[in-house]
Amino acid sequence: MLLHPRSRDRDFSLGTYPLETLPRDDAILAAERDRPRRAGLHDTAGDGPMAAAALKYRDIFAASADQDSAPARAPVPDDLEARARDAKGMAYFMDAAMVGICEMAPNAWLEGAEALPHSHAVVLLIEDGRAPEPHNAAHDWVAPAVREMSDMRAAEIAVCVARHIRAMGFAARADVAGHRRTDAERLAVMAGLAVRSNGDLVNPYLDTAFSLAVVTTDYALATDRPLAASSRDGRGLGYWWGRNGATSGRERNRRARRPSHESYYPMEQVKRVDRPTTLILDDEVPRVPKRAAFFERALQGDLGEKSQKERSRFSFKHPTSKGLLGVIRSLVPHQGGEAAPVDTDSPDALADPEANAPEANSRAIKALSYHLGSDLTGICEIPHYAWFSHKEDGRPIEPYHKYAVVMLIDQGFDTMEGASGDDWISGTQSMRAYLRGAAIAGVMAEFLRDLGFPARSQTNADSDVLHIPVVLWAGLGELSRIGELVLNPFVGPRFKSVVLTTDMPLKPDRPIDFGLQYFCNNCLKCARECPCDAIPFGDKVMFNGYEMWKPDAERCTRYRLTNMKGAACGRCMKTCPINKVIDADGPLLTRAASWMGVNAMFLKPLMVPIATWADDWLGNGTRNPVKKWWFDHEIIDDIAVEPRVGTNRRDIDPSRVVDPAKQKMAYYHANMMPAPDAAGTPHTVDRKAALAAAALLETPAEAWERKQRGGPAPAHYTATPPGGGKGDQTTASPYVAPAINPVADVSKAAAE
Repeated sequence: MLLHPRSRDRDFSLGTYPLETLPRDDAILAAERDRPRRAGLHDTAGDGPMAAAALKYRDIFAASADQDSAPARAPVPDDLEARARDAKGMAYFMDAAMVGICEMAPNAWLEGAEALPHSHAVVLLIEDGRAPEPHNAAHDWVAPAVREMSDMRAAEIAVCVARHIRAMGFAARADVAGHRRTDAERLAVMAGLAVRSNGDLVNPYLDTAFSLAVVTTDYALATDRPLAASSRDGRGLGYWWGRNGATSGRERNRRARRPSHESYYPMEQVKRVDRPTTLILDDEVPRVPKRAAFFERALQGDLGEKSQKERSRFSFKHPTSKGLLGVIRSLVPHQGGEAAPVDTDSPDALADPEANAPEANSRAIKALSYHLGSDLTGICEIPHYAWFSHKEDGRPIEPYHKYAVVMLIDQGFDTMEGASGDDWISGTQSMRAYLRGAAIAGVMAEFLRDLGFPARSQTNADSDVLHIPVVLWAGLGELSRIGELVLNPFVGPRFKSVVLTTDMPLKPDRPIDFGLQYFCNNCLKCARECPCDAIPFGDKVMFNGYEMWKPDAERCTRYRLTNMKGAACGRCMKTCPINKVIDADGPLLTRAASWMGVNAMFLKPLMVPIATWADDWLGNGTRNPVKKWWFDHEIIDDIAVEPRVGTNRRDIDPSRVVDPAKQKMAYYHANMMPAPDAAGTPHTVDRKAALAAAALLETPAEAWERKQRGGPAPAHYTATPPGGGKGDQTTASPYVAPAINPVADVSKAAAE
């Protein structure tokens, strides 16, 4: 408790509630099997635009409920407990509140439904989101649609679990609200998630505030026992203390007391400033095309044949991430759309009479984001340089919205603890956050458009906005030594961002300063632990108008794409000393250090050397086997097999020292980028020239002095103009399914 989280020794597959401590009664199994078959479950269908948006996304997820399995089965162990740990782990990783497993009973299929040849059911219980206070405009948005939003999340999780099982070669179907074939309530009782009480289905910790989904499968798994009737209320002293390392009732109570427009983390304690803590020369930052992003360059062949080949599978070559890919694809066509013809100047356009006031709007939008699952949310006006200049196919992008609602999605501390950072689960951690963010921002955009406000979700799969600048301006973090990555004071770098752009009047947040520049200047752990030496050991430089520790983006991209002992890479996030749990259950030392780091920044010269040494001494950044719930598999030709060349099993290396003067970093300035219309035309990287481009760099002090005397921006800040290629996209993004790839369809039509 002093040095490590209470949950450190808790098996991940047990979840965050101490369900395993409750009494069980096997006699209930027979009683449930003997109950008459039900005619059907009547799922609610709420009214209003919020319910409509949630139902739309629920049905998008449900479209992936039942599909073909991989053509061969993965080499899974015969141990049914290990299999159950994998299946439950996937569900908990996707944020199910509780998971239970039971054998399918013939009477568990609804009357008239086709009984599939499935032997087991994985039952998922999803907790309702916290409702905004009545004085918050979001209360009237959310209150009529709580069940629909919980059902939507249940569908998302169930579909991903089913797709994961199918990617291992077993049959699986997600059974969700609006599309049910099973008696989910009966199965929840049989799987030990609920008891029957006075005609209601009751969970010992959540009462009736939950939704259910079921995954039926022929994947044999260890089963759970039904809860005894005496388990009706599990919130005793052990629950409040956090028995067996489960999340304590104290921590859950702390979260419930937080205002609904604030996150679970005390961002209100962090110092606010007028500008980000790193120098940004706003009028010198070039707008860059999507074609210049290194993952896009790999897709187009700029990094060679091997990187191009691996680009289509590097994050998706594990059954968990393979299962998420198709779901992410399904959301892309729904990111934008026309706003409904509503008079937004009328108070009737929103539930709150003051809701046309930017401050009231901002409180409501943040509360909605947290109800849907955002971990941290901020708002900013979008700087001009945050818009990409051109789409992947060369079409220009004209800025079209004023505000950005920026949301951070935690990638999951416990799963990251069980991983090396570059093993087979690392790609899935990113994909899970991308999917969750896309769902949250997509539903919010759908809702705002229904109210009459222009809105679009900007996701990892399809964004017209660069996320780093808006994360900074929305006050969610500072630029770090990792380079093109922002660190938050409470979750460190352990997040992915999603952005909702809109013209709804909003009140922007201010940037923050929690002393990260001093911390990162004196901590080299991410650079020391980078497996491809892409993070600089030296000082900050000015790159395309930004002051930053500039990473070697080409080297980083190549490693993440061609990592043969894992999927992608997140070693920098895994090993960062600020990658911690900051809550009532976190270690006292970490909580105290976090509080002082935010509220007593004058102590940083004393604290930072101690903190960085102690982080290594405590073994932070090493793998915790208790948290490893997944099987190490590699998907080759759509079949999950044993990894061909093994698995990365890195821990930390405190003895490693690198001389910054000997570290060769490549700098691809704006004038070295491919032309925005170079889609379909490889623009081979010139690493030798990029290494030589280091001579063009200014220090931040030199750039500021030049700016003060009125000197012009460096010539290498000017992006390559159009005219470098065919102006179409012949290689589709892996996030866009071929059947719905609009660019490919246009190109094909033109050729015909």
